[in-house]
Amino acid sequence: MAGQVRTMATGGRAAGWKSVYDVLSKDILSLTLAPGELLDEMSLSRRFGFSRSPIREALIRLAGDGLVVTLPNRTTIVTPVDIVQFPKYVDALDIAQRVNTRLAAELRTEADLKAIAEAQVDFVAAIGSGDHLAMSGTNKAFHMAIARAGRNSYMMNFYERLLDEGRRILHLHFDYIERTRDGRLLTDEHEDMIDAIRARDVERADRLAHMHTRQFRDNFLDFLRMNYASSVDLGTPRS
Repeated sequence: MAGQVRTMATGGRAAGWKSVYDVLSKDILSLTLAPGELLDEMSLSRRFGFSRSPIREALIRLAGDGLVVTLPNRTTIVTPVDIVQFPKYVDALDIAQRVNTRLAAELRTEADLKAIAEAQVDFVAAIGSGDHLAMSGTNKAFHMAIARAGRNSYMMNFYERLLDEGRRILHLHFDYIERTRDGRLLTDEHEDMIDAIRARDVERADRLAHMHTRQFRDNFLDFLRMNYASSVDLGTPRS
């Protein structure tokens, strides 16, 4: 850690806040920093070897990404995961996923297919590595390659925001899949979506995107019930 602090401390203010941002965002997305955990500027300043200015700048950037929140008393914490709102999140994700995948099937080019296939190769490699942060990152890259093929910037930006918001949930989802099921299920679903997009089968692409969202929803609800959500009212999932 000392070497890391020395390296960051020599990089100037711009490199400073960016270095802090990169480390903290990784810690938050990987759940090394738990939802709701306090982020004290003084403690972070000691950890990274910086003054409070670059620490504060990094926290502002993290807040812009929705990874931290500042409370009315000016305390900053890691953004909590609102499990009660999960069914509503999934409803929104389902709409964005289906629309973007439909559009990709209708409008894709050969260059788009190549980009989607390359993103899938990266995702398969991440699945094999067991690195959940890499898995969620390459999963996002795969779905964003599909969204870019759909050529609707409004739907693409909406989709990207939802994918970013769900990365910590996806981290838990991947852990559950690895412990209870065959991780190849995830790669197979992606391959089916690629096939539908390649064939320009809009209705099949829509159906597969919906099934993909439903699989994510059902597995995560199973994870919650198995671990610690028996007292949480999650509502009745939609089919």
